[in-house]
Amino acid sequence: MNYVCLVYGEENYLRALSKEGLAELDRRSVAHDKSIEKAGKLVIAQALQSVKSSMTVRKRSGKVVVTDGPFAETKEQLGGYYLIEAKDLDEATKIAARVPAARTGTIEVRPVMVFPR
Repeated sequence: MNYVCLVYGEENYLRALSKEGLAELDRRSVAHDKSIEKAGKLVIAQALQSVKSSMTVRKRSGKVVVTDGPFAETKEQLGGYYLIEAKDLDEATKIAARVPAARTGTIEVRPVMVFPR
């Protein structure tokens, strides 16, 4: 079964990291990605650009409204995601717990819905 692991963190934390600190986080993240890929569990992993580059789209009463940034003001922002294959939610949460960003942020794990074809 596929699970999405949504990676949330504080962009201010990342901006405050030294060049060396950011390089270390990147190194740990790439190593994690390679380890779950080698185990046959990784479908895709992607980091997202800053929320400053995002747009929110809503359609209400037939009108499309586009605004800057994320929908809600939150302390943590969505910074990336993993799509993984795991036998169950327990295995998925164990994989998510090893994501380096879990040390300072939050990883939300959700099963991907499967629709009949």
